[in-house]
Amino acid sequence: MGDDSEWMKLPIDQKCEHKIWKARLNGYEEALKLFQKIEDEKSPEWGKYLGLIKKFVTDSNAVAQLKGLEAALAFIENAHVAGKTTGEVVSGVVSKVFNQPKARAKELGTDICLTYIEIEKAEIVQDELIKGLDNKNPKIVVACVETLRKALCEFGSKIITLKPVVKVLPKLFESREKAVRDEAKLLAVEIYRWIRDALRTPLQNINSVQLKELEEEWVKLPPAAPKQTRFLRSQQDLKAKFEQQQAAGGDEADGDDDDEVEAAPVDPYELLEAVEILSKLPKDFYEKIEAKKWQERKEVLEAVEALTKNPKLESGDYGDLARALKKVIGKDANVMLVAMAAKCLAGLATGLRKKFGTYAGHVVPTILEKFKEKKPQVVQALQEAIDAVFLTTTLQNISEDVLAVMDNKNPSIKQQASLFLARSFRHCTPSTLPKSVLKPFCAAFLKQVNDSAPEVRDAAFEALGTAMKVVGEKAVNPFLADVDKLKLDKIKECADKVELVGKKGGESCSCKGIIGSFVKSVIFRQSKLICSILYEQAAGPPKKGKPASAPSAKSKKASDTKETVETELSPEVCEEKAAAVLPASCMQLLDSGNWKERLASMEEFQRAVEQMDKSEMPCQALVKMLAKKPGWKETNFQVMQMKLHIVGLIAQKGSFSKTSALVVLDGLVDKIGDVKCGSNAKEALTAIGEACSLPWTAEQVVSMAFTQKNPKNQAETLNWLANAMKEFGFAGINVKAFINNVKTALGATNPAVRTSAITLLGVMYLYMGAPLRMFFEDEKPALLSQIDAEFEKMQGQSPPAPIRGTKKAGAEEEGDAAAEEEEVDGGAGDIMDLLPRTDISDKITSDMVSKISDKNWKIRKEGLDEVAAVISEAKFIQANIGELPMALKGRLNDSNKLLVQQALNILQQIATAMGPSLKQHVKNLGIPVITVLGDSKSNVRAAALSTLNAWVEQTGMKEWLEGEDLSEELKKENPFLRQEILGWLAEKLPTLRTVPADLMLCVPHLYACLEDRSGDVRKKAQDALPTFMMHLGYEKMSKATSKLKPASKDQVVGMLEKARAVMPAKPEAPAKAAASKPPASSTPAAKPASGLCTFPLTTANMTTTSWLGVVGKKPPVKAGAKDEEDKSGPIFILVPNGKEQRIKEEKALKILKWNFITPRDEYVEQLKTQMSTCLPKWLQDELFHFDFQRHVKAIGAMIEHMEAECEAVIGCLDLILKWFTLRFFDTNTSVLMKALEFLKLLFTMLSRKNYQLNDYEASSFIPYLILKVGESKDVVRKDVRAILTMLCKVYAASKVFPFLMEGTKSKNSKQRCECLEELGCLIENFGMNVCQPTPAKALKEIAVHIGDRDTTVRNAALNTVVAAYNACGDQVFKLIGNLSEKEMSMLEERIKRSAKKTPAASAKPERPQREQPTNPNSTFLRKPAQEEVPNKLSQARAQNAHLEQSAPSIPKEFQLDLEVFENNHTCASDIPDLVQHKLDEVLEPVMIPERKMRSVSPHFDDIHNSSASTINFVISQVASGDINTSIQALAQIDEVLRQADKAEAMSGHIDQFLIATFMQLRLIYNTHMADDRLDKKDIFKLYSCIIGNMLSLFSMESLAREASMGVLKDLMHGLITLMLDTRVEDIEDGQQLIRSVNLLVVRVLEKSDQTNILSALLVLLQDSLISTAGSPMFSELVMKCLWRMIRFLPQTINSINLDRILLDVHNFMKVFPKEKLKQLKSDVPHRTLKTLLHTLCRLTGAKILDHMSMIENRNESELEAHLRRVVKHSANLSGLKSDKSTEKGALRSDDKVIKAKVSDILSEIFKKIGSKENTKEGLTELYEYKQKYSDADLEPFLRNTSQFFQSYVERGLRMIESEREGKGRIQTSTGILFTEDRPPLSSLRPSVASSTDMLHSKLSQLKESREHFQQEQSHTHSPTRSSSPASNLDDLKKRLERIKSNRQ
Repeated sequence: MGDDSEWMKLPIDQKCEHKIWKARLNGYEEALKLFQKIEDEKSPEWGKYLGLIKKFVTDSNAVAQLKGLEAALAFIENAHVAGKTTGEVVSGVVSKVFNQPKARAKELGTDICLTYIEIEKAEIVQDELIKGLDNKNPKIVVACVETLRKALCEFGSKIITLKPVVKVLPKLFESREKAVRDEAKLLAVEIYRWIRDALRTPLQNINSVQLKELEEEWVKLPPAAPKQTRFLRSQQDLKAKFEQQQAAGGDEADGDDDDEVEAAPVDPYELLEAVEILSKLPKDFYEKIEAKKWQERKEVLEAVEALTKNPKLESGDYGDLARALKKVIGKDANVMLVAMAAKCLAGLATGLRKKFGTYAGHVVPTILEKFKEKKPQVVQALQEAIDAVFLTTTLQNISEDVLAVMDNKNPSIKQQASLFLARSFRHCTPSTLPKSVLKPFCAAFLKQVNDSAPEVRDAAFEALGTAMKVVGEKAVNPFLADVDKLKLDKIKECADKVELVGKKGGESCSCKGIIGSFVKSVIFRQSKLICSILYEQAAGPPKKGKPASAPSAKSKKASDTKETVETELSPEVCEEKAAAVLPASCMQLLDSGNWKERLASMEEFQRAVEQMDKSEMPCQALVKMLAKKPGWKETNFQVMQMKLHIVGLIAQKGSFSKTSALVVLDGLVDKIGDVKCGSNAKEALTAIGEACSLPWTAEQVVSMAFTQKNPKNQAETLNWLANAMKEFGFAGINVKAFINNVKTALGATNPAVRTSAITLLGVMYLYMGAPLRMFFEDEKPALLSQIDAEFEKMQGQSPPAPIRGTKKAGAEEEGDAAAEEEEVDGGAGDIMDLLPRTDISDKITSDMVSKISDKNWKIRKEGLDEVAAVISEAKFIQANIGELPMALKGRLNDSNKLLVQQALNILQQIATAMGPSLKQHVKNLGIPVITVLGDSKSNVRAAALSTLNAWVEQTGMKEWLEGEDLSEELKKENPFLRQEILGWLAEKLPTLRTVPADLMLCVPHLYACLEDRSGDVRKKAQDALPTFMMHLGYEKMSKATSKLKPASKDQVVGMLEKARAVMPAKPEAPAKAAASKPPASSTPAAKPASGLCTFPLTTANMTTTSWLGVVGKKPPVKAGAKDEEDKSGPIFILVPNGKEQRIKEEKALKILKWNFITPRDEYVEQLKTQMSTCLPKWLQDELFHFDFQRHVKAIGAMIEHMEAECEAVIGCLDLILKWFTLRFFDTNTSVLMKALEFLKLLFTMLSRKNYQLNDYEASSFIPYLILKVGESKDVVRKDVRAILTMLCKVYAASKVFPFLMEGTKSKNSKQRCECLEELGCLIENFGMNVCQPTPAKALKEIAVHIGDRDTTVRNAALNTVVAAYNACGDQVFKLIGNLSEKEMSMLEERIKRSAKKTPAASAKPERPQREQPTNPNSTFLRKPAQEEVPNKLSQARAQNAHLEQSAPSIPKEFQLDLEVFENNHTCASDIPDLVQHKLDEVLEPVMIPERKMRSVSPHFDDIHNSSASTINFVISQVASGDINTSIQALAQIDEVLRQADKAEAMSGHIDQFLIATFMQLRLIYNTHMADDRLDKKDIFKLYSCIIGNMLSLFSMESLAREASMGVLKDLMHGLITLMLDTRVEDIEDGQQLIRSVNLLVVRVLEKSDQTNILSALLVLLQDSLISTAGSPMFSELVMKCLWRMIRFLPQTINSINLDRILLDVHNFMKVFPKEKLKQLKSDVPHRTLKTLLHTLCRLTGAKILDHMSMIENRNESELEAHLRRVVKHSANLSGLKSDKSTEKGALRSDDKVIKAKVSDILSEIFKKIGSKENTKEGLTELYEYKQKYSDADLEPFLRNTSQFFQSYVERGLRMIESEREGKGRIQTSTGILFTEDRPPLSSLRPSVASSTDMLHSKLSQLKESREHFQQEQSHTHSPTRSSSPASNLDDLKKRLERIKSNRQ
């Protein structure tokens, strides 16, 4: 009890986790009560239990678990955050609850799952339950199946996704456990309840007994559709409605809302897995299909046929395959192969559905033409093919192709075309078979019913009957006006026999027994696609609104009496009927000879008509009485007026038919031009127009008027028509019927007729807009200008509202779809259809198409020009444009952007020329235009957008939004493409009333765009969001976020909320009166707004007989015992040449290149397909399973088999490596570790087999491996580094290097650091040659990271550069490029430290241990520098403290010597204000704080006894950015230079000083002169100091000769640039300054070492001629200097090293050969060089040829040839050939002997220097040898040595020189400062060292000299200063205070 009291005090959440079960039980009980009490679902209290709910359901104690389940259920029902626990809790329920024996536990577990579904987590619950089906415990499987069944029963198939459930059903039926099979049976019955026959296909291969049992159960099910009984939280409105219906006992549907409750019929196609067949086609398919032997063609067709039998095919580019099959159908002589190809096409169409629509237009004409074949098997195959193709497209798209063959001479073609249309019509409804489509077909059928062939007639009757059945008699009758009664009865008889697809008992009409079982199966399987096709066709042609008026004869009664086909009555019958309603006197006097009697008779006639009832009025009889003699030839105008008035009355009051109208119209037209009777005639015509429809009346009247020759009648007819149009509106006017008559009127000689015609056109323009002008473009210019003037008058006017016909139209508004279609048919909406169009398919020749696809862009352009010309000439074209679409599609991705733009212009041209028929080309030509929106060039994108809008204007938006094409484009991760598409959609969507459901496919990609890295894409996506929402609704879009990651979901939901607030309203449906508005005024985007809402077709009641008729399906291989056997065999299958084939395919871009940021689905699917041939099915399933544990098992199996099957592993190595790259993107560490373990074993095996990775394998794997080197977990990084080590054994290190370099660009600092470390190791182990592409480029990129903000990356970069330094010495400073001062100091410090550690380390025995990769950051025997980084600061401080104790008073080179200032009161006043520092930083020796400039004491030479370090310090200040500092430093140096006894102190510092000087010159030129804030006098003063110093320096020849060639080159460059600087002239005394510079240049030329200065000028001239940016004056001044040098050559020739000069000339001539030199604008450079060489030859003679020893390949040198010519010429002139030649020969032989001896001596000396024991002895001997032979040439011995060795030799020689001459002030360490400075050694090297590079090395040497100085002083300096840092700091502060007080 004591224990109980302890846990009783705990809070509830802690009790729930207690180890004592009673405590947990008590906790669960209290939690249950708490959960039921909390009212706020968002209370923070819920959050405490988020992590505990899984423990509630998985409690190990059964009693406690039961209570835990109850508490968990309460939590899920009430907590807002419950959804976060779904995955773990349902997983726990499946594994720990469903296996419990207690029924209550299972019941609660099921309730928990169902409650999670209720709170919108259906997908997660379903996934976990399906995972549970793989459990080995049958109890768990049974419970999971039962839960799925209950979920489906309660929530319905709309909430529970059936596809994954149906997929696992066959496996459940194969279970050994009867309970599982029984439960599976119940589940199958429940699924059948919801999707009916769609379930049959997935279960067709289960055990026949089980299938029979299922059939029996399915038959028992009620036929009524099931309904959802449990609702989601978001469906509470549906729940309320359902409860109301239950309470009322009613089950009726409630309009549109019922659609939301009931799930749409499920298409079996959707439950099938798509199969990819393109890659499985025979490799030689396209060759063999063209083979001459029919057996070979048959062989490949059989293979294709087998592949196309798959019921669902993966989408892809089937264009080539479709074209090949089409060619076989069209041209193959073997009819058996034609039938096979037709079956293949049918299979493709069936398997691809909508995706085949792109190719439908290409194959339909060929199939129709092939119907000429008589053999039944061929005909049946063709029928199956064309029926299957029809279901992939729309009737509009293929209408022109079908109509084209309806007039064919071959009766079989006509018969089969009609039968095809009859079958196609069965899939239609009145709304999807608009009159605009039906009308041309009916006209063709009417021709065929009179055909001589009976089979053609029967087919036409059947087609007409089917059409009548679909749209109703009322809609078809207008087209059958001229058909006799016998034929009409035959049509009706056919109509009665027709059974439509959507009706009950939905088997198709037998169509004379031709439709086979295949078509039946297609009809059923394509039910969903049919719906989409009907949906697509629902829009019909673009409507401009519903007119207010309707044809008068369309009232209900009139339609019942079929007034349009009223039979004509005989005169006797007419008289009898008239006598019954008219007075006898009236009848008698009608034909009286007395006009007064006739008038009286007419009056009685009128009274009788006025009193008659509509039903009693025999209209035809009455009008025939009026026509009785004299009839319309009446001469008395009064009688005639009365007669015409009565006609109008009869038409208004009676049921006036077209038959009656035809009796009177001729007479009315004849009188319309009469002055007295014309108005009555017009009124009568108007009344008839109201009764029989204006379109019909107008057509009749106009044709009658123009058969007469009376111009007055013609003019008045046109005037009446113009007025009638205004009164009736334009609806239904058949423009085409009378447009020719209008053209005739325009050409009439009578001006009144022409004027009337133009007035009529003006009225028509109000309704038709600009397209009307297209009919009259061929008219004469004068007439056209009149028409344009009339159109201009009407511009901006809106047509008047119709005032006639509205009454009767109002009475008709009963949703008569046929009447509405008639209103639209032939009206303004079809204006584009009325235009005469040209068929240009014959003009698009194969030559033209091949030109467009030619390799040469000029020929391609020529082809495009030809196409553009054809279209321009035709103006208006038909939809058939042959092979042009495919050719143009290819040009849209042309590499030449000009051709892309030209192709876009042609497409724009096609859009205008083709009109609405363009719709059929949207998929194959329009969508590629969208792809061009992703082009990187803005002008191309703009052209594409313009083309796109032009197309949409003709086609409407519906075709673009249907299908997956648009979503696929949006899926591409191209920022340009995405932003353009989204911007376009944002503009177009708000104008649409309805959109296809496929728009929903774009939503996931829209959400991805909201998080795109491109800001433009994100903005466009946000703009588009409200426009998507206005059509799809907030709920749908919100639900679509469930698949997003949690972080993304929150962000997107927030954006949806914002979009909801600004969502635009849908545009209202146009009012009926809107028909009077012209099409020009309506927006193009509004065109497809009609007919898109709903259609009555349903497939729920369709019979299943046709579905069972599917043939050619093979049952899948059953899983089970066979799989177990497979696992025992080999798992890696060797496919010969498989890898090579994959490499070829990737190079040919036939497959995706393995290159991605994150793996997309298409990459995974591609890899899965490729691996299917190399691995067994069971292993492939494991590898691509969603469960990571399966991956671990699969890797384990692969490890076991690797060694035994190593050959096969190597054969599919690329695929294995690719699969492991996918695992690198997984987050599960156990999979990753297992993967790395496998890879280590794999590379070990590959190394042992001496296998080398190829580039294809490496590029697919290494970049992704490098991603993991930045992993946060050390254990992963360690393995990755180990793999990288092994990688270099199987792949060249130089090739690994670029991948690591790419890795250094990562945003992950760990990855950058590790990659840099690995690079350093590669350089250490493989040398500088490993650096790719060149060491310079590589090291520059590495050096960039020295400035990285991450410490570890900086250190790694420094270590890598140090490794490079160890490999190539000082040359590394040239390779890394320019670094900032801070970065350079860090690098020098690191190099110095590494130099100190290296010898110490080599002496220690621990060195071998150090080489092991024990350090996590080292791979290739890396030095463990990284591990030291965190402790470096503390170590440095400790070391610093130790140094200060031993030698506390070491003076530092840049340290302020306080004692001097304290004792020297005279200079105290010159010291500026001290800068306040944080003095703590002084104690940190690693980072030297930035030095503040101060004035230097003029007595600096006394401070340190003129030490070299002091001179270095002052020289460094010469290059200062501060002008005053620089002037002061120059003044001090000038003071030294002017005193002869002190000037020698500058010896050894000349190069250093000159570098600082020209750096200052560069600073002035680039910075100071451009800075307007600086005083120009200060700049002048600085210039004066510099020039003064230089003049002083170059007046002392001994110092001037120390200047090296590189420094002189830069100095001369700076001085010449200064002389040419025009800004200097603006300064006061600028001219004087330039004269001083001129003098200085002369001094430099005279006093410098002549070899160095001549060499410098040659190099400078070469550089100036190469550079195009420089001034030509610069080169001229350089050449002037050279001419001066040439002039003094006789005096200086002996002091010049000719070998070096000739080498420079040789290098110059290599860059500028003689020919190139002559091509320069000026010939002065050529003359300069020639004069130099002539002068040298003249002074030295033939000896000059001996001074070419430094030139490699001298035989190839242009210089040698030139010198030999000059020498020969001069020898000939001298006339002393023989004597001189013998003398020269003797000299040469002597020289050769001497040279041989010298070579031997020097070889011995350098051998000694190279050995460790005799190094010093060798250096001493070399020094003595040089003293003895000062002109000795050491270059051949130094040329092939390293930079380090050369520096070492020079340093050694300087040290010996110092010791012997006793110059104690020059420290041995300073010798390193001048590796190239002294003339003797600098003369040895021909290479030109840049002074900037020299400066970098000197900076490092300066630091070394400082350290050496400190060490020297530490031995002699007394330890007087404080030993502790703190006291030292106090002492410094006191001293600084004293200096301040002295100054004051």
